[in-house]
Amino acid sequence: MSLVARTSPDDARLLDVLRDWLPTRRWFPAKGQSAQLSAVASFVLAPDVTVLLVRARAGSIDAVLQVPVVLTDGPAAGAIGTLDGRSVVDGSDRPEFLAAWLAAAEGPGADVDVSAARAISGEQSNTSVILPGARPGILKVLRAVAHGENPDVDVPRHLVGVGWKHVPAPLAWLQGEWPGPDGRPGTGYLGVLAAFVDAAEDGFELACAYAGRGESFASLAADLGAVTATMHDALVAAYGTDAGDQGPEEVARAVATRFSWALSAVPALAPFADDVAAVVDEVRSLPAAPPRQRVHGDLHLGQVLRSHDTWYVMDFEGEPLAPLDQRTRPDLALRDVAGLLRSIDYAAAVGGLSGDRAADWTADARAGLLAGYGGGDQTLLRALELDKTLYEVVYESRNRPTWLPIPMAGLERLTRP
Repeated sequence: MSLVARTSPDDARLLDVLRDWLPTRRWFPAKGQSAQLSAVASFVLAPDVTVLLVRARAGSIDAVLQVPVVLTDGPAAGAIGTLDGRSVVDGSDRPEFLAAWLAAAEGPGADVDVSAARAISGEQSNTSVILPGARPGILKVLRAVAHGENPDVDVPRHLVGVGWKHVPAPLAWLQGEWPGPDGRPGTGYLGVLAAFVDAAEDGFELACAYAGRGESFASLAADLGAVTATMHDALVAAYGTDAGDQGPEEVARAVATRFSWALSAVPALAPFADDVAAVVDEVRSLPAAPPRQRVHGDLHLGQVLRSHDTWYVMDFEGEPLAPLDQRTRPDLALRDVAGLLRSIDYAAAVGGLSGDRAADWTADARAGLLAGYGGGDQTLLRALELDKTLYEVVYESRNRPTWLPIPMAGLERLTRP
C-alpha cells in the first residue's frame, strides 16, 4: 500500500520557509550552485506532520527531495522558521514524525521507542535515525526519492528472502505515489527501517585503526572476502544472471574511455598511456568474461560493519542521484572486490602508513581479501580496479588534492607491477 501525495497551496508556502535552509543541508545535492526549487506535492502523515517533496534543479542535477517537517505551537528549538504563527521544525528525528511514519509503513515492524530517537551525524546522502527499544531499528529517510524499486530496500529484502544473514533485515518500509516531471504519477520508496546492528564498528575506521597500530588486517580482510563471495552467490539466487552477450571487449572499452576522460582532467596522467593501453589489450585477449549479475555496486570498507565477529554489508542504494536503471544494472561481481581493494589503500594512508610500511600492510590485507573471496580472473580484476583508480585520481585532484598520492600510488602498482 502506498501513500498518495496531494498538492496544496500550502506546499509553496512551506517551501518558502525552507528555501534558505535546504541548501545548508549535507544531503542537498546542488551545493554551491544556484538551484531552482519547486514544490512537487506533499504527504500529510498526521495533523502536524507533513512530508514535502521538493524538486531541485541545477545544471545536470534534477532531483526530487523528501523533507519531513513538524509544526509546533510556540517557539521550538532548532526551528527553521514559522508558518501561520507555528514553528516549522525538521521532522526526521522528531517523535511525531517517527510515530506517524511507523503507523503508515508496511512490513513485520519493530518494537521501538520513538521518544529516544537519535539521528546519526555525518551522513551525506540520506538521514538515518537510531530507534532504541526491545527490537531496535535504524530508519533511513531517503532524501533523494525516485519512482521504482529502491535498491536499498529491494536488495536486502531479497537477500533475507534467500537466507543470507549478513545484511540487517528490513523491518518496515514506506512507499508513496507522487506526480513525475511529466505530471503522471509514479510510486517509489520514501524510507526503510532495518534491524539495528549493535556493538558495530565501521569497517573503514576499523581498518584505519589496524593500520595505525601497524597490525595485520589480513585475517579480517579474508573474512570479509568470504562474506562478499557468499553475498554474490545470494544475489544470483535472488536475481539470477544476465544472459546478454557482454564480454571482455566491453570492459576493455570502458577502461580506455575512463582513461581518456581522466587524462583530459589530469594531464599528468599522460606517462601512463602506454601502460593503460597494455592492460586494455590484456583484457581484450581474454576468451570470455563471467556472466553479469546483480552486485552491490558501491562496495568499500565504509559500507560494512563488524559486529560480534561478523561482517554485515550495508547501503545497497548506490549513487542516489544516478538513474535507477544504472544502479540496478547487472555487472561483474569482481567490481565489488575492486572497490574493497581500493578502500584498503585508503585505509593504509588514513591510518598513517607510508612508503614500504604502507606497501607491506596493504599487500598483506589485499592478499587476505582475495584469499577469502576465493577466485576470479585476475586480469579482469586488475582492469576493474584500474577503472576505479582512474576515477579516484580525478576526484581527488578536484576535491582533495592532498589525497591525490593515494590513487596515484595505486595507479603505479596496477600499471607497472
